[in-house]
Amino acid sequence: MSEKSGVSEPTRVGNYFVSNYPPYSLWSTERTEVAFGALDAPPADGVPLGLYVHIPFCRKRCDFCYFKVYTDKNSSEIRRYLDGLLRELDGYLERAFLGGRELRFVYFGGGTPSYLSSEQLRTLFDGLKARLPWDAAREVTFECEPGTLQEGKAHALRELGVTRASLGIENFDADVLELNNRAHRAVEIDRAYGFLRAAGFPQINVDLIAGMIGETEENWWRCIDKTIELAPESVTIYQMEVPYNTTIYQRMLDGSREVAPVADWETKRRWVSGAFEQLEQNGYRLGSAYTACKDAATFEYRDNLWHGADLLGLGVASFSHVAGVHFQNEHGFEPYLERIEAGELPIHRAHAMTPEEQLVRQFILQLKLGRLDVNYFLDRFGVDVRRKFHDTLREQAEAGYVTVHGDEIRTTREGLMRIDGLLHDFFLDEHKDARYA
Repeated sequence: MSEKSGVSEPTRVGNYFVSNYPPYSLWSTERTEVAFGALDAPPADGVPLGLYVHIPFCRKRCDFCYFKVYTDKNSSEIRRYLDGLLRELDGYLERAFLGGRELRFVYFGGGTPSYLSSEQLRTLFDGLKARLPWDAAREVTFECEPGTLQEGKAHALRELGVTRASLGIENFDADVLELNNRAHRAVEIDRAYGFLRAAGFPQINVDLIAGMIGETEENWWRCIDKTIELAPESVTIYQMEVPYNTTIYQRMLDGSREVAPVADWETKRRWVSGAFEQLEQNGYRLGSAYTACKDAATFEYRDNLWHGADLLGLGVASFSHVAGVHFQNEHGFEPYLERIEAGELPIHRAHAMTPEEQLVRQFILQLKLGRLDVNYFLDRFGVDVRRKFHDTLREQAEAGYVTVHGDEIRTTREGLMRIDGLLHDFFLDEHKDARYA
């Protein structure tokens, strides 16, 4: 379990953020048949379905980025990739798991989805909707980088049906952006935000990262003041990490450093907690360990996924979750497209969860929301999670990280600030020592 507040914990290299369960390292390239079994089975009643579309292109690779992105693709390669996305979806259309289902949510992530031109976006959106309509979707989210967002593109996205635009600001300071190799510049932020507001998006989310290289106390609070001034419907704040496949880590290796050149964990937790307090004083509520939102704001992608929804992921290295089975696409640009162009689904590795693993997955993800309902797990799994996790919940309650009252388990503010370090305590014994990614 993580140390208590007040003790300095330097940021070291590694993946801390828990986005799924069981650990990705346990997914097998030799068991991809379980994915096809899930795809060929009819869907369970009442399970929502979402679509994720990965756009892996960027102008620059940020020094802290660990996603599958490419900065060297020309227009013909991009066109080939977009064609591949549509052909991949074609491969799923006759599978039984779709079963006439309507999409509950759609999410375009990256990379930089706004890297695409308005023309490319229209072609992609029209092709996707012609194959799998999302007229009934409650939310369509699209990630944007300020420097790639023009006025016409913002209006095109709104006309194409995007309801939630997420703007990756990360920091408002020009020097901090430069030090972290961000593609956009500080002067582009207000302009991009203004384009989104003028286009009439129902929801705008702003992304920030606490503890970037070069960030100072004064800079952080200026960023929060500026965010409150912009007044987006939601604010997402992550604490800076340095995963192994980042440029920062490569520089650390070259210099034989063990501690990352970013803020320590105690500073990041204090900054994020204080930011949430200021946001709450300005009309926001805490929606999860990472988000503050206004009352009308929603995040269908997160809330459905963390409650067991099915997710179909399109694109290189994309993750999917169908009927209790995780699977991931080919990791490389060429292997992904070659398999699609050969008429195959590009599934690279998979893992079929046991009912107990499904319970643990939903339990730890819902702890990130700040509260979970014990009756949800009784109804869905027939398990009283207060008893199943009794010892761990007691230890974390004594440490001040969770509370258990009646049918509700809550994560305290201090617990939310270190949530990814706490969740491993709930992993099944055979997974606690497994490499996460």
